[in-house]
Amino acid sequence: MTSISNPFITTGYQGSEYFCDREDETNALRSNLVNGQSTILVAIRRIGKTGLIRHVLTRLPKNYAGIYVDILPTENLKEFLNALVTAVFSTIPEKSKPGKKILDFIKSLRPVVAFDPLTGFPQLTVDVRPGESERHIQSMLEFLEGYPQKVVIAIDEFQQILNYPENNTDAFLRSIVQSLNNIRFIFSGSQQHLMTQLFADPSRPFYQSASFLKIDKIKPMAYASFIRHHFEEARNTIGEDTINAMLDWTDHHTYYVQLLCNRVYASASRKIDNENWKEQAARLLQEQEIVFFKYRDLLTKQQWKLLKAIAHEGIVYYPTSKDFIAGYNLGSPATVLRSLQALTEKEMIYSDYTKEGQIFYSVYDVLFRRWMQRR
Repeated sequence: MTSISNPFITTGYQGSEYFCDREDETNALRSNLVNGQSTILVAIRRIGKTGLIRHVLTRLPKNYAGIYVDILPTENLKEFLNALVTAVFSTIPEKSKPGKKILDFIKSLRPVVAFDPLTGFPQLTVDVRPGESERHIQSMLEFLEGYPQKVVIAIDEFQQILNYPENNTDAFLRSIVQSLNNIRFIFSGSQQHLMTQLFADPSRPFYQSASFLKIDKIKPMAYASFIRHHFEEARNTIGEDTINAMLDWTDHHTYYVQLLCNRVYASASRKIDNENWKEQAARLLQEQEIVFFKYRDLLTKQQWKLLKAIAHEGIVYYPTSKDFIAGYNLGSPATVLRSLQALTEKEMIYSDYTKEGQIFYSVYDVLFRRWMQRR
């Protein structure tokens, strides 16, 4: 990998040097795939699952080909086909005879090739008649089934198929997947309740079709070591107390840790102390204020009040308790439950479980939480 100007990456994957820890998760996911098990990877948003997927795909054995497909932007099976075709076209080399056969198939679909203005990567759009997408998706996977290398296909934000207008999309995909012997899958998703619905509900086609792997926040000691290493490599000094304070403020949430460290690193101070990072943190909150006020415009009054209350608390275990409702003037338990459901569907908040099995609720946006706690 080419060296970069700032080692704290906030988007994409730039190689193992800029990838923090996740050793246990990497080994578990790689072991599953090499031993023939597809895997369901779940995590809250911006915790680093996409980076982990890309990291694992670079660490597969030499006789493996890894293909990454992000289907979050897709709205139907035709767009799913476009995403799959683009990913295969960008990954499979044309040098080998099997690779040429696959790419010839893609070319037979007469795709229109455009280039992403930000990444420069090709994007293929296939013009197929209504009802033909399913057949072409099946053909694409059957071509990959005949590839001489083992194939791993990572489908990110897999729960998006539940929003497709086509009926029984999961049944259609499952019927293909179960017939494949040369291909293993990573089904990744950030909406954990929907991923559980797809893979843990006995009435669904994908029930128990893959192993579950949930990833959480990176261990504090590992993250602290990673941060210290990159600052010291740039000949900056940073104390343990400062690193821990930054980790606490970002709640050890990968994206926000990376974002704050990126800003502090870019400030070019040789000695990093609490004053440095707090100044950058304050700037981040100021920059995001327009977004936070937009939240208010997008929500009902009751939803906004509940969002603010959960943000202020940080973590809420009993959102319908008398103390919580009275403390923030949230109305009735029924009103809170309706707002809770709406905020979850809008992905403004998420629910998760402690190690003891206790459910809790928290706000996705750590910056909003910190902004709210200052008010």
